[in-house]
Amino acid sequence: MQKVTIIGAGLAGCEAAYQLSKRGVPVDLYDTKPNKFSPAHHSEKLCEIVCSNSFKAKRVNSAAGLLKEEMRTLGSLLLQCADRCAVPAGGALAVDREQFSALVTDAILNEPNITYITREITAIPDDGVVIIATGPLTHDALARDIAAHYGESLRFFDAAAPIVSADSIDMEHAFYESRYGKGGGEDYLNCPMNKAEYEAFHEALVSAERAPVHEFDVMNPKVYEGCMPIEVMAQRGLDTVRFGPMKPVGLRDPRTGHRPWAVLQLRKENAAGTMYNLVGFQTNLKFGEQKRVFSMIPALHDAEFLRYGVMHRNTFINSPKILNSDYSDKENKTRFFAGQLTGVEGYMESASSGLLCGVNAARLLDGKDTITLPPTTMMGAMARYISDSFVTDFQPMGANFGILPELEHRPRDKSERGQAYADRSLSDLLEFMKENEIGSLS
Repeated sequence: MQKVTIIGAGLAGCEAAYQLSKRGVPVDLYDTKPNKFSPAHHSEKLCEIVCSNSFKAKRVNSAAGLLKEEMRTLGSLLLQCADRCAVPAGGALAVDREQFSALVTDAILNEPNITYITREITAIPDDGVVIIATGPLTHDALARDIAAHYGESLRFFDAAAPIVSADSIDMEHAFYESRYGKGGGEDYLNCPMNKAEYEAFHEALVSAERAPVHEFDVMNPKVYEGCMPIEVMAQRGLDTVRFGPMKPVGLRDPRTGHRPWAVLQLRKENAAGTMYNLVGFQTNLKFGEQKRVFSMIPALHDAEFLRYGVMHRNTFINSPKILNSDYSDKENKTRFFAGQLTGVEGYMESASSGLLCGVNAARLLDGKDTITLPPTTMMGAMARYISDSFVTDFQPMGANFGILPELEHRPRDKSERGQAYADRSLSDLLEFMKENEIGSLS
């Protein structure tokens, strides 16, 4: 049988290789280690965990827990290894990072259909089925080749604003309107502030604690000016933000009939309108500080943050322009992308995309149609989000309930709502697997 080439032996690459091997497909798995390391990597083992050792919540009625349960149902290698080396972490699945990496390395190297090759790949292979899973610190030569193939569709810095759930916005303190009435009436959702509210918000913003920055995350001045953190902008003066992303010109608050002192504008993040982006609020504040400070905006006093803002080195492609919802290239069905390079954010999100790439590459070689999981599943919803042509200002996204279709009967209680999402997802997943003859490897 034809071999599949996988570039990158991180979480996504290893999961993809395992899925292919268990389906009888030979794999050449390439990685630069130990000959060459990225600035964040130090171990010679595969699947090195370089940041937190937590894979987020275990409970199935959470978005992260549901994602992991779907992956278990599909026979994920990485979750088998994670469960074997779990360490106490309350409600989260956390792992002994050294043991986790060793378990994955041992499993991959002992798979008879996987050939592990320690060599740098500097260009996308022209022939055969290829899965590119080189991660957010893709080495320069391959990054240049990806950029040559896809033009301006390769990003080198992740400067993302937070995203909130639509149903958590207090509409008593918000109104729909575009500046001067231009554009669609519901293009922007405006969150007004009076002078006292704005000045209290500004004071909290400039004194809030920021996330640490790695040396390899530091941006050059030109890039930095183009996506300046809102807290840095605020330090330039009391009114800098109010004359920038929070400018109220061209808007009139229907509650007062007057122009607000300052306005945060929210923009739809997806076609369904279940998520809203905080326009112009790129930030490097710690996540807890983002919740505290941005919740001072009246319309967001009880907001559910589906994604916090981040600002760091992160190579990723503009997936909505490039990928199908099966993670294949729109122009070349034999080329797949997996992991954070696609714009999925998080350890298990990366692994889940690799899992689907492995399943789909095997189906392609077997003459079957590739698959996208149902939109009611977390894995299916993420695949659809990263390939959604409606998303024009694409930024990485992790698992959250905001990307799932609304429930027919939506419980008011948050935990009950999460359980309803999970019950629907797992039921639909099992039915889909049966209909498409997708067997679990577990």
